[in-house]
Amino acid sequence: MAEWLRIMVVLALLWPVLVECRGNIRHYKFNVVMKNITRLCSTKATVANGKFPGPTIYAREDDTLLIKVVNQVHYNLTIHWHGVKQIRTGWADGPAYITQCPIQPGKSYVYNFTVTDQRGTLFWHAHILWLRATVHGAIVILPKLVFPYPFPKPQKEILIILGEWWKSDVEAVIDEATKLGLPPNISDAHTINGLPGPLSTCLSQGGFTFLVEPGKKYLLRIVNAALNEELFFKIAGHKLTVVEVDASYVKPFKTETILTTPGQTTNVILSADLESGKYLMVTSAYMDSPILVNNRTATATLQYIGTNTSSTTTTLTVPPPTNATPIAIKFMDSLRSLNSRKHPAKVPLKIDHSLFFTISLGLNPCESCYREFRIVAAINNVTFVMPSVSLLNAHFFNKSGVFTDDFPGNPAYTFDYTGIPPENLRTMEGTRLYRLAYNSNVQLIMQDTGLLSPENHPMHLHGFNFFVVGRGRGNFDPKEDPNKFNLVDPVERNTINAPSGGWVAIRFTANNPGIWFLHCHLEVHTTWGLKMAFVVDNGNGPEESLLPPPIDLPTC
Repeated sequence: MAEWLRIMVVLALLWPVLVECRGNIRHYKFNVVMKNITRLCSTKATVANGKFPGPTIYAREDDTLLIKVVNQVHYNLTIHWHGVKQIRTGWADGPAYITQCPIQPGKSYVYNFTVTDQRGTLFWHAHILWLRATVHGAIVILPKLVFPYPFPKPQKEILIILGEWWKSDVEAVIDEATKLGLPPNISDAHTINGLPGPLSTCLSQGGFTFLVEPGKKYLLRIVNAALNEELFFKIAGHKLTVVEVDASYVKPFKTETILTTPGQTTNVILSADLESGKYLMVTSAYMDSPILVNNRTATATLQYIGTNTSSTTTTLTVPPPTNATPIAIKFMDSLRSLNSRKHPAKVPLKIDHSLFFTISLGLNPCESCYREFRIVAAINNVTFVMPSVSLLNAHFFNKSGVFTDDFPGNPAYTFDYTGIPPENLRTMEGTRLYRLAYNSNVQLIMQDTGLLSPENHPMHLHGFNFFVVGRGRGNFDPKEDPNKFNLVDPVERNTINAPSGGWVAIRFTANNPGIWFLHCHLEVHTTWGLKMAFVVDNGNGPEESLLPPPIDLPTC
């Protein structure tokens, strides 16, 4: 009897840990609808659950999420859970015609996936057309109870979602640009938590305000949900301690300004170490190339509890210049993986695939376009052609004629990538993928070019995190530059910008079977064809193989 009681006591003590290891099942429902939401004195929007930004998904590491998405608008729809690795569950990844056919109007689909080996801030967004302009929200993944934050736990957490707003219907904007073969109109405002702030031209538009208590620390979960612009973010009178990017811990460092590209997330600690007052928060565009961007600054307010708002003026701050490349580089160079015993940086050292991708713009013939050509974008001079059926479905059921696996691992010919461009700016077109064996190690150099114009390209890889082992200006030197790679504590991300007139080097292990999209997260460039996909074969046995498709998977 004593032995039985002892076993029961031990089980009672271990039960929270056992439950934690198994994870919980969490249910969510998104009704995607048209909603009258007013910004800049214009009213419209496609949103989830009537909110802009949309609802926040909360989970804990190892939880299983079942998210029912109901399409109640006249557009086709998919949702991508940006940064979630989707281990063996590519059917839930979300990019239209890559891993699924769209959810048609009046239909629904349950995204079913488990959050594995991830904790931190990610985000979700529509992954078809330009709907993610207003169909997006945050994903908060809490760490296991047995593995708390690797920094002092803050007293409170605040979500800050940065975005863009168009007065016009964004689908009409890109449709018109596509017909003309020209770039689309830029947005009319930036937003912080869906609001442009009182500095906007619409007098009735307020801004986001959050209250802080003197002496306390706050975790700010910052998401860049903008469509086409990299953004600076800063708060007057306060420094921010960066502790995580893209749901991966980093060595903490302090900064006045953070840089975030579309698709990236950043967690920072804010110390409310002043006694009172109101302080301006700002977000503004970063662009170091001669390309038109929205130069309007969105504003919000940090306010200390107890401040007399009627007699207190707001402490202002000036956003960095639009082309403040030194500030951007300093921030990016400060990012290093935590690389601790509990959170090691498992950088691949032995490389099986050494790839070199050039990123470029081009001009292809178009008789119906404004100047009889249209602007396109390409990787290794291949402009990706979207299929009319799901690539993952074609791969799983071995259907021929949908794609080829002959995507070039290197450019067809070399030139001075960041110097004088070649005269021929035409690209090849095709639905071409690159095949990887399960568990192979990949090194990928992404080189920007001066074709039409150099530009930063925030490249997002679905299905994996990767390590950013190197970056530089000019052309990548395969003899000298690898000697400077950081293979000890490089930052781990899911989205990284290939710098304007430069290159970035990443490494990852292809340990997730399926079809995985790689594309620029500037939506305009994705529309132009700056995308490709990897096909990762199954490994050995069911635990290394893609699961079968769910029964409610939408059909084309």
